[in-house]
Amino acid sequence: MTVPDGAVSAVEARLEELGIVLPAVVPPLASYVPAVISGNFVYTSGQLPLINGKLPASGKVGAVVDPETAQRLAGTCAVNALAAVKAQIGDLDRITRIVKVTGFVASDPSFTGQPAVINGASELLGKILGEAGTHARSAVGVAVLPLDAPVEIEIIAEFI
Repeated sequence: MTVPDGAVSAVEARLEELGIVLPAVVPPLASYVPAVISGNFVYTSGQLPLINGKLPASGKVGAVVDPETAQRLAGTCAVNALAAVKAQIGDLDRITRIVKVTGFVASDPSFTGQPAVINGASELLGKILGEAGTHARSAVGVAVLPLDAPVEIEIIAEFI
């Protein structure tokens, strides 16, 4: 399923409708690759909410970063994950399902709203991919994330 030269894929058209520009793949921060294919699945490495190489916010959610900001940043992570998937399969229309989303939230010890934060990624994937964006999910509170990021997302996408 390839898009003819000059045509825009349905998923990319939807991104445009939502005002989302798919970024270049975020370069790895250590010894790993942004995504790998195994069979008909793309597994992304954890994606931080980097925009043009910078974190728009840092620190623990519930202490320094408010939950609403963290939720928006989770959406940024999901977009970065889609960029990593596209780099592997070439056309986001090939995605048949986002199978799993794992979200990590750098949390103040008293913060328990991790599921609501990760909704930022889940809901955006649904808006972009429709039914194919419906997925299983984990939302985990952690002490700290790389670069002091408030949130990190990894996805598993099935494709044809």
